[in-house]
Amino acid sequence: MSDSAAPEIVPDSEHRGLVARLPQLPRDLAQLARFDRPIGWWLLFWPCVWGVWLTGAGWQWALLGWLLLGSIAMRGAGCVYNDIVDAKLDRKVSRTASRPVASGRVSKKLAWSWLLALCLAGLVVLLQLRPLAQIVALASLALVAAYPFMKRITWWPQAWLGMVFTWGLLVGWTQLRADNWDALVAMYAGAALWVIGYDTIYAMQDREDDALVGIRSSALRLGGHIKGGVTLFYTGAVALWALAFWLYRADWIALLALLPAAGHLLWQVATLDGEDPGNPLERFRSNRWTGAFVAAACFVVGNA
Repeated sequence: MSDSAAPEIVPDSEHRGLVARLPQLPRDLAQLARFDRPIGWWLLFWPCVWGVWLTGAGWQWALLGWLLLGSIAMRGAGCVYNDIVDAKLDRKVSRTASRPVASGRVSKKLAWSWLLALCLAGLVVLLQLRPLAQIVALASLALVAAYPFMKRITWWPQAWLGMVFTWGLLVGWTQLRADNWDALVAMYAGAALWVIGYDTIYAMQDREDDALVGIRSSALRLGGHIKGGVTLFYTGAVALWALAFWLYRADWIALLALLPAAGHLLWQVATLDGEDPGNPLERFRSNRWTGAFVAAACFVVGNA
Protein backbone atom coordinates (compact mmCIF):
# COMPACT_ATOMS: atom_id res chain seq x y z
CA MET A 1 0.00 0.00 0.00
CA SER A 2 1.37 3.38 -0.92
CA ASP A 3 1.85 6.18 1.59
CA SER A 4 -0.82 8.24 -0.16
CA ALA A 5 -3.38 5.49 0.38
CA ALA A 6 -2.54 4.88 4.02
CA PRO A 7 -4.77 7.61 5.52
CA GLU A 8 -7.73 6.12 3.68
CA ILE A 9 -7.64 3.01 5.88
CA VAL A 10 -9.29 3.75 9.20
CA PRO A 11 -7.01 3.09 12.20
CA ASP A 12 -8.96 0.11 13.60
CA SER A 13 -9.50 -1.75 10.32
CA GLU A 14 -8.98 -5.48 10.69
CA HIS A 15 -8.24 -6.14 7.01
CA ARG A 16 -5.96 -3.41 5.80
CA GLY A 17 -4.41 -5.51 3.05
CA LEU A 18 -7.71 -6.72 1.59
CA VAL A 19 -9.37 -3.32 1.70
CA ALA A 20 -6.29 -1.57 0.34
CA ARG A 21 -6.35 -3.74 -2.80
CA LEU A 22 -9.83 -2.57 -3.79
CA PRO A 23 -10.30 0.36 -6.21
CA GLN A 24 -11.00 3.64 -4.44
CA LEU A 25 -14.82 3.74 -4.59
CA PRO A 26 -15.43 0.08 -3.61
CA ARG A 27 -12.86 0.54 -0.86
CA ASP A 28 -14.72 3.55 0.50
CA LEU A 29 -18.09 1.77 0.36
CA ALA A 30 -16.62 -1.28 2.08
CA GLN A 31 -15.24 0.94 4.83
CA LEU A 32 -18.53 2.81 5.10
CA ALA A 33 -20.36 -0.47 5.79
CA ARG A 34 -17.47 -1.64 8.03
CA PHE A 35 -16.83 -4.71 5.91
CA ASP A 36 -13.18 -4.26 6.94
CA ARG A 37 -14.22 -4.79 10.57
CA PRO A 38 -16.20 -8.04 10.81
CA ILE A 39 -16.22 -7.94 14.60
CA GLY A 40 -19.35 -5.76 14.37
CA TRP A 41 -21.46 -8.27 12.53
CA TRP A 42 -20.14 -11.10 14.68
CA LEU A 43 -21.36 -9.26 17.75
CA LEU A 44 -24.72 -8.67 16.06
CA PHE A 45 -24.98 -12.26 14.83
CA TRP A 46 -24.14 -14.17 18.00
CA PRO A 47 -27.32 -13.14 19.87
CA CYS A 48 -29.28 -14.39 16.84
CA VAL A 49 -27.60 -17.76 17.33
CA TRP A 50 -28.41 -17.71 21.04
CA GLY A 51 -32.09 -17.16 20.30
CA VAL A 52 -32.20 -19.99 17.77
CA TRP A 53 -30.21 -22.58 19.71
CA LEU A 54 -31.85 -21.94 23.06
CA THR A 55 -35.25 -22.84 21.57
CA GLY A 56 -34.20 -26.48 21.37
CA ALA A 57 -34.93 -26.65 17.64
CA GLY A 58 -31.52 -28.07 16.74
CA TRP A 59 -28.84 -26.60 14.50
CA GLN A 60 -31.15 -24.72 12.06
CA TRP A 61 -28.29 -24.05 9.61
CA ALA A 62 -30.49 -22.51 6.90
CA LEU A 63 -32.05 -20.05 9.35
CA LEU A 64 -28.65 -19.16 10.78
CA GLY A 65 -27.36 -18.53 7.26
CA TRP A 66 -30.14 -16.04 6.61
CA LEU A 67 -29.59 -14.38 9.99
CA LEU A 68 -25.86 -14.09 9.27
CA LEU A 69 -26.61 -12.37 5.96
CA GLY A 70 -29.05 -10.09 7.73
CA SER A 71 -26.49 -9.26 10.41
CA ILE A 72 -23.87 -8.29 7.84
CA ALA A 73 -26.30 -6.22 5.76
CA MET A 74 -28.05 -4.44 8.63
CA ARG A 75 -24.90 -3.82 10.60
CA GLY A 76 -23.52 -2.24 7.43
CA ALA A 77 -26.69 -0.19 6.95
CA GLY A 78 -26.56 0.98 10.56
CA CYS A 79 -22.94 2.06 10.18
CA VAL A 80 -23.69 3.99 6.99
CA TYR A 81 -26.60 5.74 8.69
CA ASN A 82 -24.44 6.51 11.72
CA ASP A 83 -21.70 8.01 9.54
CA ILE A 84 -24.19 10.19 7.66
CA VAL A 85 -25.62 11.55 10.91
CA ASP A 86 -22.24 11.89 12.65
CA ALA A 87 -20.14 13.28 9.78
CA LYS A 88 -19.45 16.59 11.52
CA LEU A 89 -18.55 14.95 14.82
CA ASP A 90 -16.40 12.31 13.12
CA ARG A 91 -14.24 15.04 11.58
CA LYS A 92 -13.28 16.17 15.08
CA VAL A 93 -12.17 12.75 16.37
CA SER A 94 -8.80 11.45 15.20
CA ARG A 95 -9.91 7.80 14.95
CA THR A 96 -12.95 8.63 12.80
CA ALA A 97 -11.80 11.68 10.80
CA SER A 98 -10.72 9.47 7.88
CA ARG A 99 -14.09 7.77 7.49
CA PRO A 100 -15.43 8.08 3.92
CA VAL A 101 -18.30 10.52 4.59
CA ALA A 102 -16.48 12.56 7.24
CA SER A 103 -13.46 12.97 4.95
CA GLY A 104 -15.61 13.88 1.95
CA ARG A 105 -14.52 10.94 -0.22
CA VAL A 106 -18.13 9.70 -0.33
CA SER A 107 -20.99 12.16 -0.73
CA LYS A 108 -24.04 11.91 1.48
CA LYS A 109 -26.16 11.24 -1.61
CA LEU A 110 -24.07 8.21 -2.51
CA ALA A 111 -24.05 7.12 1.13
CA TRP A 112 -27.86 7.19 1.22
CA SER A 113 -27.95 5.08 -1.97
CA TRP A 114 -25.57 2.55 -0.42
CA LEU A 115 -27.73 2.50 2.70
CA LEU A 116 -30.78 1.69 0.58
CA ALA A 117 -28.95 -1.16 -1.17
CA LEU A 118 -27.97 -2.70 2.16
CA CYS A 119 -31.52 -2.35 3.46
CA LEU A 120 -32.81 -4.19 0.38
CA ALA A 121 -30.51 -7.08 1.27
CA GLY A 122 -31.98 -6.97 4.76
CA LEU A 123 -35.48 -7.02 3.27
CA VAL A 124 -34.68 -10.25 1.44
CA VAL A 125 -33.77 -11.81 4.80
CA LEU A 126 -36.88 -10.38 6.46
CA LEU A 127 -39.09 -12.09 3.89
CA GLN A 128 -37.67 -15.47 4.92
CA LEU A 129 -39.10 -15.10 8.44
CA ARG A 130 -42.56 -15.91 9.72
CA PRO A 131 -44.89 -12.95 10.48
CA LEU A 132 -44.23 -12.78 14.23
CA ALA A 133 -40.45 -12.67 13.72
CA GLN A 134 -40.91 -10.09 10.95
CA ILE A 135 -42.84 -7.82 13.32
CA VAL A 136 -40.18 -8.22 16.01
CA ALA A 137 -37.41 -7.45 13.51
CA LEU A 138 -39.16 -4.33 12.20
CA ALA A 139 -39.72 -3.09 15.75
CA SER A 140 -35.97 -2.56 16.09
CA LEU A 141 -35.86 0.13 13.39
CA ALA A 142 -36.93 2.95 15.73
CA LEU A 143 -34.14 2.03 18.16
CA VAL A 144 -31.61 1.89 15.34
CA ALA A 145 -32.69 5.27 13.96
CA ALA A 146 -32.37 6.95 17.37
CA TYR A 147 -29.01 5.44 18.33
CA PRO A 148 -26.64 8.00 16.69
CA PHE A 149 -28.29 10.79 18.68
CA MET A 150 -27.89 9.10 22.08
CA LYS A 151 -24.26 10.20 22.46
CA ARG A 152 -25.52 13.79 22.34
CA ILE A 153 -28.15 13.49 25.06
CA THR A 154 -26.98 10.80 27.50
CA TRP A 155 -23.78 9.59 29.10
CA TRP A 156 -24.95 6.04 28.44
CA PRO A 157 -25.36 5.60 24.66
CA GLN A 158 -23.92 2.11 25.30
CA ALA A 159 -27.18 1.21 27.07
CA TRP A 160 -29.14 2.09 23.93
CA LEU A 161 -26.69 0.07 21.85
CA GLY A 162 -27.29 -2.81 24.25
CA MET A 163 -30.94 -2.86 23.23
CA VAL A 164 -30.15 -2.53 19.53
CA PHE A 165 -27.25 -4.95 19.10
CA THR A 166 -28.98 -7.84 20.89
CA TRP A 167 -32.30 -7.61 19.08
CA GLY A 168 -31.42 -10.61 16.94
CA LEU A 169 -31.90 -12.76 20.05
CA LEU A 170 -35.60 -11.88 19.98
CA VAL A 171 -35.85 -12.45 16.24
CA GLY A 172 -34.20 -15.87 16.37
CA TRP A 173 -36.39 -16.98 19.24
CA THR A 174 -39.72 -15.77 17.82
CA GLN A 175 -38.97 -17.38 14.48
CA LEU A 176 -39.18 -20.77 16.19
CA ARG A 177 -41.39 -20.39 19.26
CA ALA A 178 -43.56 -17.94 21.17
CA ASP A 179 -43.41 -19.04 24.79
CA ASN A 180 -41.03 -19.02 27.79
CA TRP A 181 -41.00 -15.23 27.68
CA ASP A 182 -39.49 -14.99 31.16
CA ALA A 183 -36.37 -16.86 30.06
CA LEU A 184 -36.16 -14.79 26.88
CA VAL A 185 -36.42 -11.48 28.76
CA ALA A 186 -33.68 -12.53 31.20
CA MET A 187 -31.44 -13.61 28.32
CA TYR A 188 -32.04 -10.32 26.50
CA ALA A 189 -31.35 -8.20 29.59
CA GLY A 190 -28.10 -10.09 30.17
CA ALA A 191 -27.10 -9.59 26.55
CA ALA A 192 -27.73 -5.86 26.87
CA LEU A 193 -25.43 -5.64 29.90
CA TRP A 194 -22.78 -7.56 27.98
CA VAL A 195 -22.95 -4.95 25.20
CA ILE A 196 -22.69 -2.07 27.67
CA GLY A 197 -19.57 -3.71 29.08
CA TYR A 198 -17.76 -4.37 25.82
CA ASP A 199 -18.75 -1.06 24.23
CA THR A 200 -17.46 0.78 27.28
CA ILE A 201 -14.13 -0.93 26.62
CA TYR A 202 -14.33 0.14 22.96
CA ALA A 203 -15.11 3.74 23.97
CA MET A 204 -11.89 3.90 25.97
CA GLN A 205 -10.07 4.58 22.69
CA ASP A 206 -11.78 7.93 22.17
CA ARG A 207 -11.99 9.38 25.67
CA GLU A 208 -9.76 12.39 25.05
CA ASP A 209 -11.31 13.34 21.71
CA ASP A 210 -14.84 12.69 22.94
CA ALA A 211 -14.30 14.97 25.93
CA LEU A 212 -13.00 17.75 23.67
CA VAL A 213 -15.88 17.66 21.16
CA GLY A 214 -18.67 16.97 23.64
CA ILE A 215 -19.47 13.34 22.79
CA ARG A 216 -20.79 11.44 25.80
CA SER A 217 -19.97 7.83 26.65
CA SER A 218 -19.97 5.40 29.54
CA ALA A 219 -16.16 5.37 29.42
CA LEU A 220 -16.12 9.08 30.23
CA ARG A 221 -18.86 8.79 32.84
CA LEU A 222 -17.07 5.98 34.67
CA GLY A 223 -13.81 7.93 34.69
CA GLY A 224 -11.20 6.04 36.69
CA HIS A 225 -13.67 3.27 37.57
CA ILE A 226 -13.93 1.63 34.16
CA LYS A 227 -12.65 -1.75 35.33
CA GLY A 228 -15.13 -1.79 38.19
CA GLY A 229 -17.96 -0.69 35.93
CA VAL A 230 -17.22 -3.27 33.25
CA THR A 231 -16.89 -5.94 35.94
CA LEU A 232 -20.33 -5.01 37.23
CA PHE A 233 -21.90 -5.15 33.76
CA TYR A 234 -20.28 -8.47 32.93
CA THR A 235 -21.27 -9.96 36.29
CA GLY A 236 -24.85 -8.85 35.74
CA ALA A 237 -24.80 -10.36 32.25
CA VAL A 238 -23.64 -13.77 33.46
CA ALA A 239 -26.13 -13.71 36.36
CA LEU A 240 -29.04 -12.94 34.03
CA TRP A 241 -27.94 -15.58 31.53
CA ALA A 242 -27.84 -18.09 34.39
CA LEU A 243 -31.33 -16.98 35.42
CA ALA A 244 -32.55 -17.42 31.85
CA PHE A 245 -31.14 -20.94 31.72
CA TRP A 246 -32.73 -21.76 35.07
CA LEU A 247 -36.13 -20.43 33.98
CA TYR A 248 -35.84 -22.45 30.80
CA ARG A 249 -34.63 -25.66 32.48
CA ALA A 250 -34.19 -25.81 36.27
CA ASP A 251 -31.03 -27.88 36.26
CA TRP A 252 -27.89 -26.83 38.15
CA ILE A 253 -25.72 -28.85 35.79
CA ALA A 254 -26.91 -26.72 32.87
CA LEU A 255 -25.47 -23.61 34.51
CA LEU A 256 -21.99 -25.08 34.18
CA ALA A 257 -22.28 -24.44 30.44
CA LEU A 258 -21.76 -20.74 31.19
CA LEU A 259 -18.36 -21.21 32.82
CA PRO A 260 -16.29 -20.72 29.61
CA ALA A 261 -18.07 -17.43 28.85
CA ALA A 262 -17.74 -16.24 32.45
CA GLY A 263 -14.05 -17.14 32.49
CA HIS A 264 -13.44 -15.26 29.26
CA LEU A 265 -15.17 -12.12 30.55
CA LEU A 266 -13.12 -12.33 33.74
CA TRP A 267 -9.95 -12.52 31.64
CA GLN A 268 -11.01 -9.41 29.72
CA VAL A 269 -11.41 -7.35 32.87
CA ALA A 270 -8.29 -8.72 34.54
CA THR A 271 -6.09 -7.86 31.56
CA LEU A 272 -7.73 -4.57 30.56
CA ASP A 273 -5.10 -1.84 30.35
CA GLY A 274 -6.13 1.69 29.45
CA GLU A 275 -2.51 2.81 29.23
CA ASP A 276 -1.81 0.49 26.29
CA PRO A 277 -3.44 2.02 23.18
CA GLY A 278 -4.05 -1.35 21.54
CA ASN A 279 -5.31 -3.20 24.61
CA PRO A 280 -8.95 -1.97 24.76
CA LEU A 281 -9.50 -2.69 21.06
CA GLU A 282 -8.14 -6.22 21.41
CA ARG A 283 -10.25 -6.90 24.50
CA PHE A 284 -13.30 -5.55 22.68
CA ARG A 285 -12.67 -7.76 19.66
CA SER A 286 -12.23 -10.81 21.86
CA ASN A 287 -15.96 -10.70 22.57
CA ARG A 288 -16.50 -12.73 19.43
CA TRP A 289 -15.34 -15.61 21.64
CA THR A 290 -17.74 -14.63 24.39
CA GLY A 291 -20.52 -14.82 21.83
CA ALA A 292 -19.36 -18.25 20.70
CA PHE A 293 -19.11 -19.56 24.27
CA VAL A 294 -22.63 -18.35 25.12
CA ALA A 295 -23.92 -19.83 21.86
CA ALA A 296 -22.46 -23.20 22.81
CA ALA A 297 -24.06 -22.92 26.25
CA CYS A 298 -27.45 -22.12 24.68
CA PHE A 299 -27.20 -25.15 22.43
CA VAL A 300 -26.36 -27.42 25.37
CA VAL A 301 -29.20 -26.09 27.53
CA GLY A 302 -31.73 -25.95 24.69
CA ASN A 303 -30.99 -29.28 23.07
CA ALA A 304 -29.72 -31.52 25.88
